[in-house]
Amino acid sequence: MRLLPALKVGYVLAASWIVSPMLGGFLAYLLMMSIRKLILNTEQPFQAAKRWAPAYVFMVGFIISLVTMFKGLKHLNLELTINQSFLSAIVFGLLVAAIGWWLIRKVQVDHEADRDYHFASVEKVFVPMMIFTACAMAFAHGSNDVANGIGPLAAVFSIVTSVQDGATEVVQQKAAVPIWILILGGGGIVLGLATMGWKVMQTIGTKITELTPTRGYCATLAAATTVVLASKTGLPVYTTHIAVGAVMDVGMTSGVAAVDLRVIRDIVASWLITL
Repeated sequence: MRLLPALKVGYVLAASWIVSPMLGGFLAYLLMMSIRKLILNTEQPFQAAKRWAPAYVFMVGFIISLVTMFKGLKHLNLELTINQSFLSAIVFGLLVAAIGWWLIRKVQVDHEADRDYHFASVEKVFVPMMIFTACAMAFAHGSNDVANGIGPLAAVFSIVTSVQDGATEVVQQKAAVPIWILILGGGGIVLGLATMGWKVMQTIGTKITELTPTRGYCATLAAATTVVLASKTGLPVYTTHIAVGAVMDVGMTSGVAAVDLRVIRDIVASWLITL
């Protein structure tokens, strides 16, 4: 009978591996379509981009900070109400938007580049914005994927500590995570990114579809938002799964032909094989 709870958890995890890339892709698709309607399909795309860019930067700061505050920040002994969380997220979003506006205002029209690609100047507006989405993605990556790695280690440490203390119940649902385990997890993900991580970045960033700054912004923000939401609910999803779904759906906005389905096939096959 003890097998039933384990199977239920397994079904939830397997479902999250399917649902989370779809959710990330759906959010990325909506963001990309909004950029097309509000910016790309207007009579003056560059002016529209500079007008709407602070709002898109605000979105990055607001969403990431709001979800983080809803999580509770218990390790900092901060318990905020819903109104306090919304107010703090708005303030943080406005601060990020102000920094984004300061960076974006320096961008000028590049008439020479616009001759080759009509939206070249618009893409330049989104280049500084990628800094904020990259930070959001890094935060999301650490908040979720590091936990996937150190979770089993924390459980083993808790069991060993309980046995040494003479506890009768050695298996616990919740266990305190020492700071050295967190440092080990953070160092491990940095080491992985610095060594083999570039191969994953290359595949997702160049081989699935052609990524421009506007597409990259949409895919990164959508993936970061989905991962942070998963972290809040405790689902051990994987950032790469969600990022692939987001990049694929961003490419789909230009048609199925814009996505290399062979690469998608190989990626999905690698997920199944490693599992």
